[in-house]
Amino acid sequence: MKELSQHGNTPILFPYEPTIYWQNIRQIIREEVAKIEKDTPKGNVLETPGLIYKPLLKITELCTLFQVTKPTIYSWIKVGKLKPVKVRSRVYFLFQDVQKLMSTESQDTDA
Repeated sequence: MKELSQHGNTPILFPYEPTIYWQNIRQIIREEVAKIEKDTPKGNVLETPGLIYKPLLKITELCTLFQVTKPTIYSWIKVGKLKPVKVRSRVYFLFQDVQKLMSTESQDTDA
């Protein structure tokens, strides 16, 4: 079972021809990409410019996204624009809440 590859004296450690092996690898990759695409939220979530899907966002990410300072984010929490989610001692924000805020912010600037 010790075969030699075309690239010298390196033994092949799997019982497939190289072309069949790479076809199988490509198929596996296609299947995994299809699973990821199926699990990725559809619709307005990915249409929001500049926003990559993450279930939880940090306050620094919000500051960058909205181009505001941390005190602004804290005031938004105080008035109820954003709802913080605590995970252990850290504060995060749900992606859906941020997306809603972005859509209301864009409607306010359009009017």
